[in-house]
Amino acid sequence: MSISHDEALLAQVASLPALPGVYRYFDAQDQLLYVGKARSLKKRVSSYFQKDHGGTRIGHMVSKIVRMETTVVRSEAEALLLENNLIKTLNPKFNILFRDDKSYPYLKITATRPDAPGAAPSAGAYPRMAYYRGAVDKRHHYFGPYPSAWAVKESITLMQKVFRLRTCEDTVFANRSRPCLLYQIKRCSGPCVGLVGAQDYSASVDSAERFLRGETDAVLADLEHRMMAHAEALAFEQAAEIRNQIAALSRVLHQQSMDNVQDRDVDVLAVRVQGGRACVNLAMVRGGRHLGDRPYFPTHVEEALDWDGEGEAALPQAEPSQRLAVAVLHAFIAQHYLDVAMPHTLVTSHPVAPALVAALTEHSGHKLHTVHQPREHRRVWLDMAQRNADMALARLLSEEGSQQARTRALVEALDLAVETLEALRIECFDISHTAGESTQASCVVFAQHKMQNNEYRRYNIDGITPGDDYAAMRQVLLRRYGKLVEADAQDKLPDVVLIDGGKGQVGVAREVFSQLGLPLSRLVGVEKGEGRKVGLEELVFADGRDKVYLGADSAALMLVAQIRDEAHRFAITGMRAARAKVRTGGSRLEDIPGVGPKKRARLLQRFGGVRGVGQASVQDLCTVDGISPDLAAAIYNALR
Repeated sequence: MSISHDEALLAQVASLPALPGVYRYFDAQDQLLYVGKARSLKKRVSSYFQKDHGGTRIGHMVSKIVRMETTVVRSEAEALLLENNLIKTLNPKFNILFRDDKSYPYLKITATRPDAPGAAPSAGAYPRMAYYRGAVDKRHHYFGPYPSAWAVKESITLMQKVFRLRTCEDTVFANRSRPCLLYQIKRCSGPCVGLVGAQDYSASVDSAERFLRGETDAVLADLEHRMMAHAEALAFEQAAEIRNQIAALSRVLHQQSMDNVQDRDVDVLAVRVQGGRACVNLAMVRGGRHLGDRPYFPTHVEEALDWDGEGEAALPQAEPSQRLAVAVLHAFIAQHYLDVAMPHTLVTSHPVAPALVAALTEHSGHKLHTVHQPREHRRVWLDMAQRNADMALARLLSEEGSQQARTRALVEALDLAVETLEALRIECFDISHTAGESTQASCVVFAQHKMQNNEYRRYNIDGITPGDDYAAMRQVLLRRYGKLVEADAQDKLPDVVLIDGGKGQVGVAREVFSQLGLPLSRLVGVEKGEGRKVGLEELVFADGRDKVYLGADSAALMLVAQIRDEAHRFAITGMRAARAKVRTGGSRLEDIPGVGPKKRARLLQRFGGVRGVGQASVQDLCTVDGISPDLAAAIYNALR
């Protein structure tokens, strides 16, 4: 071996059992380098220390190993689960990492709650269709997941046109006296006012659910049977309604040119690697309908090990030029489908190791099929996903290039002493309140050429005169950087502290930094220009330097404006959330000119609460005593 390791470490490797498990490598600073899984810990881990890996990424990683931890598990599927949970939570340097995205949205149809005999129709007897994101309640029916909120809303619109299911809240349903606009434009059957019976509505719900599951032929046959039954009973109006449903559904199926009823639930995965970055484009087919796609961009691609030794043995046909792409695909599949329901079929741009397929099959409880070189309609799907991956990656590289240019321009404009552009760290502060109410300060962070959302912080400001922005700025800076001084951690101070304000705000910041003994050269204020026009901002310095006007077309000013605007947005949203906690829904109504306590009480009683008022149309609002058309329009606009 060309690399020498501690005898205790080599003895630990030699004593490993030939059992499935997970191993973790650490460097001299006790930083986690790599997490891997193995069918046989002894065979897999030994291969790292018994071979000469040369100057490869594996060789570079192995040279840093000083400590190892292992965990024995019962099966390879359990090892896969543990490995990828550790990768997500511990962020090892040499593993490809797909960060957790927000949860996928679903289309939800609520469960039926039958009315008591003789009781008036209630919302529970007429299931509601809605966009949903969050924990699943087994009482209701969920369809998806969908790649985006837009895809869910498009499907809801489709369901409204064809099956006319309601989307209104239960409180709105309970307070209707006449049908709403959706009924007028034939997107709801009007169950709230008894224009459709519970049995007919239930049949529409059943047809909608079968359509969403991909049973289109059965749905069409059932609709045709019901239409003929109505015609034979001389109920021509009902027959015409179902005829219109059939026509609408046929148009939808014609527009969905990618439909294939044999492939009801399929995920299509296309990978593209370029310029040290990678993109996995996930296209989703559910119920035979193509719902859209979503790109994913992993981190650590440049540092990652190209291939796992077991994967290489399982797929020897993978060409060297494609090794990294296959590694990215494997990392995505292993990490993504641990937390997301997995379809029965994956169509992929690169081959998938049988061992990974077997482990996911065991984990999911159903057989997983993978198709690497598809034909016919699957080839069309994969080609489209590949083109979308190409475009998404090209867009990312273009954006990163421009962002790096902005970073460089700012470093040069401010003459900052940073080791690398990636090392530049900027923190920006803003204050937000409404007439002194619910004052909040925001701190946003820019590093590694992008905003670091997970490092954003909000500070509730109290103990000051309402509306005193200077006192608020003083408080947040003392709280933020006083802790660094107490911990003797000035090395963690950002390179630039941006203050959204001119001489006054910067003067307060200068006092705080002087009090804490921190360098004033890092304080920069963003002063609005003449007429507060965008592009005329000037930079104000706390260390006595003259103001600097970078120019409206300056890349440095674009970056400063981007960070300043993000701090403002973050402060505004926090302030509004805090204000909402201390205000009742009724006070929101009372804030509207012309709405006093009596009118507010009538509105809340009529619509069952502020949510019902917010969802009511202008026409519905006019039905409340004392609400004129102009006032109804004002209420409608204020609550939306």
